Amino acid sequence: MKQVHRSHTRGVSKNHWLNSHHSFNFADYYKPDRIGHGQLLVLNDDIVLPSNGFGLHGHKNMEIVSIPLSGSLLHKDNMGNEHIIDTGDVQIMSAGTGIKHSEFNPSSTSIVNFLQIWILPNTLNISPRYEQRTIDQKKLQNSFLPIVSSLKSDTDAVSIQQDAIISLSKIDEGMTISYITQFKNSSCYFLVLEGEVNIDQEHLQKKDALPLTDVTKAEITAITTTKLLCIETV
Repeated sequence: MKQVHRSHTRGVSKNHWLNSHHSFNFADYYKPDRIGHGQLLVLNDDIVLPSNGFGLHGHKNMEIVSIPLSGSLLHKDNMGNEHIIDTGDVQIMSAGTGIKHSEFNPSSTSIVNFLQIWILPNTLNISPRYEQRTIDQKKLQNSFLPIVSSLKSDTDAVSIQQDAIISLSKIDEGMTISYITQFKNSSCYFLVLEGEVNIDQEHLQKKDALPLTDVTKAEITAITTTKLLCIETV
């Protein structure tokens, strides 16, 4: 039986500038059945208040993806990168042997809401790497567009040091589309960003998620206009 991860079951961390919801164990949130899914270790849904953010801190041997859902992030790191990551962009850092970075909301009036995704790499101690790209929104319509991928054929995606694909889709009300996996014995994690949807006969609403293991194909029907994230790993 499939286990739906309902939005209200996510862990929560709050302080004076951050409201974070955790799909998997993170910080003080721990459940034995939320240790990750495949090589996916962290999926945080973060809201950062204006003129606040994460100060300089370090990571090692982790693939870290940021996807703004609203607002913008100012990224700085010790490799000399300094970029604004806008809504509609995707960013990845391969932390490798070690990287220090900060993520800050540069707006004095608007929040930033972004997804922070950690995936374990398949090779340790690589040279740290940074990549960012703007997502072609037209290619999301009733189709899954890989925005992070280890496959060279996914030319619209930033690359990742793992057999993994992160895809987005915007599905019109009443439409049914399929997600077909690319790796053997894949695990998939579907997160509803907006809307209401049925995935393999499971009903999901906004910020609900469905983990699937050893899947080759999933059928998705949008009950309302839906924006959907899929994370596929081995």
